[in-house]
Amino acid sequence: MSRAASLDLLNRYYTAFNAGDGEAMLACLTDNVAHDINQGSRQEGKAAFRAFLAHMDRCYAEQLEGIVVMASEDGSRAAAEFVVHGQYLATDEGLPEATGQRYVLPAGAFFDIAGGLISRVSVYYNLADWTAQVGG
Repeated sequence: MSRAASLDLLNRYYTAFNAGDGEAMLACLTDNVAHDINQGSRQEGKAAFRAFLAHMDRCYAEQLEGIVVMASEDGSRAAAEFVVHGQYLATDEGLPEATGQRYVLPAGAFFDIAGGLISRVSVYYNLADWTAQVGG
């Protein structure tokens, strides 16, 4: 896969994210995608990713701004940097109580790409910063 094709794939993935289109996001992933959750465990497969998206939709409303995507020359690895503008809608287990708090949080993600699809997503943000913003 070329660098340009990988960048196009990531742009489609993030366009789907901002549109709230989980199915379009899932269409960008391999069936056995590895998902490294920030300060959490690795989940594998589209079914786990679909469940993660449903959980996120229940607890958070987020839009990403200032998205910059980058890819290796051969297109096999990529990264993105962005700013999350969100609202905490429902209390997430082990986190502060949700009361509709808003937050703005820089974040990044790393990707492996295989066969024209994303095979690994690893997302990183500063959880202490998020917790401070929502009053935890």
